[in-house]
Amino acid sequence: MSTAPAGPTLLGVDVIWVATILAAIATFAMLVALYAATTVRDPMIKRVKALNARREQLKAGIVASTSRRRAKLVHQSETTDRIRDFLKTFKVLQDEQVKAAQIKLAQAGIRSKDLAVTVIFARMILPVVLGGTVVLGVYVLDWFPDWSAIKKFGLTAGTLILSYKAPDIFIKNKIQKRSDAIRKGLPDALDLLVICAEAGLTVDAAFGRVSRELGRAYPELGEEFALTAIELGFLTERRMAFENLSSRVDLEAVRGVVTTMIQTEKYGTPLASALRVLSAEFRNERMMRAEEKAARLPAIMTVPLILFILPVLFVVILGPAACSISDSFLSGQATGAAP
Repeated sequence: MSTAPAGPTLLGVDVIWVATILAAIATFAMLVALYAATTVRDPMIKRVKALNARREQLKAGIVASTSRRRAKLVHQSETTDRIRDFLKTFKVLQDEQVKAAQIKLAQAGIRSKDLAVTVIFARMILPVVLGGTVVLGVYVLDWFPDWSAIKKFGLTAGTLILSYKAPDIFIKNKIQKRSDAIRKGLPDALDLLVICAEAGLTVDAAFGRVSRELGRAYPELGEEFALTAIELGFLTERRMAFENLSSRVDLEAVRGVVTTMIQTEKYGTPLASALRVLSAEFRNERMMRAEEKAARLPAIMTVPLILFILPVLFVVILGPAACSISDSFLSGQATGAAP
């Protein structure tokens, strides 16, 4: 003799178990949120250490008179030296490649120039390791016996291409994220530069003040401005400091600011008025980008609305009725089957 289910069900699953699992997920999410809120760290701590190291390098490069101190500035780790010698053995290490990789790493916020050699080494070794593993597994060990020859070739070619492009994709992603973060804070930074210039501060003092004020809100922009302030105080040519800023940040807006700063330094034009005009232009561009995203929002929300929101509404609205009908049907079957 069969009996009816003890509790309500949802699509054949006990509602109590579903509620228990959802409560456990909510509790875990709450614990993660509490941990993230209580372990917030100052984003400028590591950046300040890097900037202090850069200041000491510039100071040592200017003051040092012995070749021993200068050798410390170009000292490289043993691992980097071995990688460099290995690449030179195969004649795949070119100065142009190293310089381009160093520029990309600087734009991604990675200050170590020795990692440029590692990036070039990864481009060469990853296709050999990953591609060789896939070739060995697919064509020798027969990992996918049911696949056709086209699928096996596609897997092998895709692995080789992705493994070769993986370092560039990773660096490009970091550059994009860093550039977007700097773009958001650039109008506020220019407004603060205008205020500092009108208050009578010098250019390097203004950059240092803005970096301290924006360090928490926009740590990437604060780091770049602090590094520019350090280079303005130590480099023999101030133009070089501004050019280094434009090379470290992959943004047309920053290049426009750098061009303006160089022209004001060269011709003595008013700095505050030029920066005020640039700040207004950047704010208008930011507003236009926000309006563009808002205009695209209805089209973008169509797919999530159909795939995620409407099914949930159907479950919430029709779920209780479906549960009642299912329970009534099961109760009717149990009654009919009883002797």
